[in-house]
Amino acid sequence: MSERQSKSVQDRHERMLNEIVKQPGNEHCADCGSKNPRWASYSLGVFLCIRCAGIHRKMGTHISKVKSITMDQWTSEQIEVSSAK
Repeated sequence: MSERQSKSVQDRHERMLNEIVKQPGNEHCADCGSKNPRWASYSLGVFLCIRCAGIHRKMGTHISKVKSITMDQWTSEQIEVSSAK
């Protein structure tokens, strides 16, 4: 991302992600099934626990691109991919 997002855009994106993760099927880690995942692979469109997010990061960005729901900046396009799958 070339420019930093405004705080209001970041807050809106975080609210959107928090709503998406509450939807049926998203409330558990896609890999291990643990509750309340706080990470996501936006390239795969799945939510992950911190342990599995670390594993995805080690696989490389050519396989899985991972971000924190709350600590990283998201683009609208990345959120759309995460909510579409």
